Amino acid sequence: MTTTSETAAGQKVGPRRRGPYASTPARRAEIVRAASASFAQHGYERASLRDIAARANVTHAALLRHFATKDDLLLAALAQRDADDLNLARSIMQSKVPRERVLSGILEEEFAHPDQMRNWLAITIAATNPSHPAHDFFIARRERMRQHFTSKRLATTQDSEELSAADKVTMVMAMIDGLRIQCLLDPERPTLHLMETLMRFIASPEDE
Repeated sequence: MTTTSETAAGQKVGPRRRGPYASTPARRAEIVRAASASFAQHGYERASLRDIAARANVTHAALLRHFATKDDLLLAALAQRDADDLNLARSIMQSKVPRERVLSGILEEEFAHPDQMRNWLAITIAATNPSHPAHDFFIARRERMRQHFTSKRLATTQDSEELSAADKVTMVMAMIDGLRIQCLLDPERPTLHLMETLMRFIASPEDE
């Protein structure tokens, strides 16, 4: 709704937007960021809507006007994280970073925050249950990751004598999941260089 108001001198000013939904997209984005922070700190199960509302500086009732359930917030937070990761990946893949260091560069920020990685990894594992609200999201996400790996920048597009292109993608994705766990078990031990070693190993002569 818009209104036209007057100043004390009687001058009219332009339409003024008012009401709680004036900046709905921006407010939704703030809530989603707050949810991501809460899930990363507390885990999905322990995070509360009231904590998320407080982080977003909105009332609990206002939050529910945007997201009816915590499941809805989880899916929105996962989608936002996916978009953030994709933007980072595009930036690194377009840079002059050596090919074998592309994936380790993408993962570097995540691996620098073990507590957050632990909680997000817990969500990923929980979502392997078909009844989990994020199950379909993660199935679709892994398919998108497989499609991203068709880029020649990642050296997984060609079959080799020992591995098919599909095998390479499976190996890379398994390596990423495994390195996350190893990093959490022993944070002091470097792990991302092993990703670079794998990428050099799977590169076939056709990719070089």
